[in-house]
Amino acid sequence: MRILVAEDDPGLRAVLTQGLQDHGFFVDAVSRGDEAIAQLRFYEYDVAVIDWRMPGAPGIDVVAWVRREKKPTRLLMLTARDTTADRIEGLDAGADDYLVKPFDFGELLARIRALQRRPAGTDTAILVRGGLELDPNRREVTAHGRAVRLSTTEFNILELLMRRAPQVVDRNSIAQHAWRDETDPLGSNAIDVRLSRLRAKLPDSGVRIVTVRGSGYRLEQA
Repeated sequence: MRILVAEDDPGLRAVLTQGLQDHGFFVDAVSRGDEAIAQLRFYEYDVAVIDWRMPGAPGIDVVAWVRREKKPTRLLMLTARDTTADRIEGLDAGADDYLVKPFDFGELLARIRALQRRPAGTDTAILVRGGLELDPNRREVTAHGRAVRLSTTEFNILELLMRRAPQVVDRNSIAQHAWRDETDPLGSNAIDVRLSRLRAKLPDSGVRIVTVRGSGYRLEQA
């Protein structure tokens, strides 16, 4: 599960990032609202934890942008604003949940897990390309009804390629989406190895993964 943390306080941002990583989440962190929008524009996130007050763009504007763009990301707002009117404003803008500072990290985790279980927008839909079907909620893949067993990394790569098809997906995007530390596979052949294994598991699926030299990879009809 990949989470975006948008928080301008460097101390709190570091604590949230480390704590979520310690609980097995892939985490990207930014300090500005416009940076959050840039990340959400190009990458798929299951949950975004958004601070209300940030430079670049306030959290409420980030939430509104996500909903206008019909992104499936579940949104949890963090703020010191605790009046009923503030809660109403945040939820009406499109936030799925609202947590007031200061908060207990255990409660944050519980709310993230609750959001993870909650159906949300288009990410609940099964992705279909050719004879290949991918269920993001169940994390299951079938090829013409036959179950395909994938590692977590392989699943994440395939999901990204299917969501972006037929667009080319660059190596940086694959690394960021599929690895906890996106610098790990860059500069090595880790991505190529994973793609080779993934290709081998998708024979007669009606799709193929094509290498676009100098650009990245794309999924296309076989």
